[in-house]
Amino acid sequence: MTSASHAHRAPAAGFRPHRVVVLALDGLLPFELGIPHRIFGRPKDALGRRLYEVVTCSVRAPGPVDTDADFAIHVAHGPEALADADTVIIPSSYRLGPVHREGVLTDELAAALARLRPGTRLASICTGVYVLAAAGLLDGRPATTHWADAARLQRLFPRIRVDPDVLFIDDGDVLTSAGVAAGIDLCLHIVRRDHGAAVANDVARRTVVPPHRDGGQAQYIERPVPDPQQASTTTARAWALGRLHEPIQLRDMAAQESMSVRTFTRRFREETGVSPGQWLTQQRVERARHLLETTDRSVDQVARDAGFGSAQSMRQHLQAALGVTPTAYRRTFRTGKDQKIPIRTGKDRTAAVRT
Repeated sequence: MTSASHAHRAPAAGFRPHRVVVLALDGLLPFELGIPHRIFGRPKDALGRRLYEVVTCSVRAPGPVDTDADFAIHVAHGPEALADADTVIIPSSYRLGPVHREGVLTDELAAALARLRPGTRLASICTGVYVLAAAGLLDGRPATTHWADAARLQRLFPRIRVDPDVLFIDDGDVLTSAGVAAGIDLCLHIVRRDHGAAVANDVARRTVVPPHRDGGQAQYIERPVPDPQQASTTTARAWALGRLHEPIQLRDMAAQESMSVRTFTRRFREETGVSPGQWLTQQRVERARHLLETTDRSVDQVARDAGFGSAQSMRQHLQAALGVTPTAYRRTFRTGKDQKIPIRTGKDRTAAVRT
């Protein structure tokens, strides 16, 4: 399934928000349960209509669902809600029972998933991936989960190509993410895929989180909070963001921190999970996406303003990152919102590009 299947409906056909159903399982983490509601509950169209409808359901009749905290939550919908879902998100749970132990669905979980319509987009956060795996939906496909659980997932489901080193993987109609905050990255990525960078960035700004962490960024970063006794690369990153339209040399970035190129490169990767070159390319792709969506500048001008130098260079980078040309991207998210084309998110339709 492509993202074209999930574009919001054209006004002429009658507006209906994209229905996101969150499956709440006993032993769930309240934080992760709340992520989809926070992220998908924000986006609106130009008329102020919500682009998504978010519903929480259980595998049982409406009622309480236990959490891993000292409280339960009341879920107002049973498994019948899954039948009308456009996207289903499965947060993690610490009480998956035979799903986690043996890779086998419980009867009630199997019955609930049987209600899904063909073509429903599926996503998991952290150990929610075990549900998708036990249902056979990940066989022969790439997937990820929390790094601490990745080896076990691979042993239990040897047909899955488990990648423990990435934040999330987009494999078209099935998406998986690492734990906790990576669920935010995944949900923002889905909004970006459905409605473009401008809408996703607005949601991120209102949620006070980074607007974009690439799926291929490492889960575990050696020094995510710089040691106050050690020099950071924050100043260099801010300096570079202010002049993306200019040629930026690695030595110039290192000079902002008074470091050697070798030391700067090592510190940069420790703090961001990617190399300076990869980071610059990511920032320029995001700048180009924003300009293509929000301005009428020519493709040549966008390429210069984003720092790619030429339209050909920008086209190559957008093709590598998204699988579309700049012109097609602009048409998708500006003039063709009711006729979206597929936006690929990385190599082999996967956002998990190696870092």
